[in-house]
Amino acid sequence: MIMNQSIIRNIIGIIGNVISCGLFLSPMPTYIQIIKSKDVKKFSPIPYLATLLNCLLWFFYGLPIVHPDSLLVITINGIGIAFEVFYLTVFLIYAARQGRLKVMKLLALEAIFMIVVVTSVLLLIHTTTKRSLVVGILCIIFGTCMYASPLVVMKLVIQTKSVEFMPFTLSLASFLNGVCWTSYGFLPFDINLLVPNGLGTLFGLAQLVLYVCYFKSTSKNNDARAEVELPV
Repeated sequence: MIMNQSIIRNIIGIIGNVISCGLFLSPMPTYIQIIKSKDVKKFSPIPYLATLLNCLLWFFYGLPIVHPDSLLVITINGIGIAFEVFYLTVFLIYAARQGRLKVMKLLALEAIFMIVVVTSVLLLIHTTTKRSLVVGILCIIFGTCMYASPLVVMKLVIQTKSVEFMPFTLSLASFLNGVCWTSYGFLPFDINLLVPNGLGTLFGLAQLVLYVCYFKSTSKNNDARAEVELPV
């Protein structure tokens, strides 16, 4: 039974890795546009900075010295870190001086925050159970904030009665991603994975319901676009 549970958990985790990779790739068209135009225009770096911090925390959480047997948590968040570093590097290359300085300051703050967290946890806490608890709480806080970010877009959909601001494929992928990692958190039970990803499942489902409600009323000639990066 234990072996079967382990196999199922690994299969779900691998599926979650694949779906999460798709979500990490979703901003790529935006950055191809930035590279071609050599201008970041009005695109905001904040979602990518937030995603980077979230991935760093989850990567640390998955390490054997914090939470053993979490290899698939490490792999997907390691991939996420690589993607976010690429996106932010492109932003730094093509942003105006003021925007570049802002991003560099925020990156420095994130680096200091992670150094404090890693140093404090490793030096002051000496068991993986307690380390998992402390780092897990931080992951829940930041993961919940990341998963709540689509609420802004959902509000916009309701106000405009248009789903043009909320692509179906991203909403579906976000929902499936939440389902996978919520299921993964049950095998075995891990409250730190369940809380943010359970909320992510609910928000993803809400987006799909909104899509069904407002798809027919969406104007085919609406030129407005919204940049959305869904969290993992």
